[in-house]
Amino acid sequence: MAYVTTKDGVEIFYKDWGPKEAQPIVFHHGWPLSSDDWDAQLLFFLAKGYRVVAHDRRGHGRSAQVSEGHDMDHYAADASAVAEHLDLRNAVHIGHSTGGGEVARYVAKFGEPQGRVAKAILVSAVPPIMVKTASNPGGLPIEVFDGFRSALAANRAEFFRAVAEGPFYGFNRPGAKVSEPVIANWWRQGMTGSAKAHYDGVKAFSETDQTEDLKAISVPTLVLHGEDDQVVPIDDSSRLAVKLLKNGQLKTYPGFSHGMLTVNADVLNADLLAFVQA
Repeated sequence: MAYVTTKDGVEIFYKDWGPKEAQPIVFHHGWPLSSDDWDAQLLFFLAKGYRVVAHDRRGHGRSAQVSEGHDMDHYAADASAVAEHLDLRNAVHIGHSTGGGEVARYVAKFGEPQGRVAKAILVSAVPPIMVKTASNPGGLPIEVFDGFRSALAANRAEFFRAVAEGPFYGFNRPGAKVSEPVIANWWRQGMTGSAKAHYDGVKAFSETDQTEDLKAISVPTLVLHGEDDQVVPIDDSSRLAVKLLKNGQLKTYPGFSHGMLTVNADVLNADLLAFVQA
């Protein structure tokens, strides 16, 4: 198993598959999952001849379950540690949900200044900010995220099961085609990580204002979002984010859920590839 040690001594697990001379596609997973959530995309892009890289965020998956650093600054710095260790250049960084926030901060703070990034893709992503504030009156009330923390602290296993079998993949919608293995895989990934990282991560994905990150990104950026996303509402995130990007474009999917990368992988993979190749 491959690890890189960050400047603050945290071991970050990563996957690095495919030809080392090929263009790298780097994947950043959502809360509270791991790089395994990208299986459908890793294998798809690998088959197309790309080099695919994905890491487990600190406290998630197989990375070290440290107590501190569960915030967007450390997430971005950890992603940069992987990119620098592998000397990734001309890379396309793709982030889902919280991973989209990680991509935005990484590209703005590290990737573009270091000349390592060619393009970025934000999928069902949290930027610019989720929580309701004076400057973001359309956001979700803090009580929503307090509820996440309370449920996680009370019974993390039960809470994660409820998320996976309910809103994440839209399995709570009438007529939805429910997949028990998909639910079990989500739960497995979540429970592999650290309760502390997941608890602190709620603040990271909900309260981090990434307005300036988005404004700083100049590389071509594709923003993808499902119109029936019950986890990260499109009107509070991607529709606002694309207006802040210098070189952004938005594509939406009627009826698609927050977990569309898994349950609609055939559609999403084709659109991801088209943007990468454009």
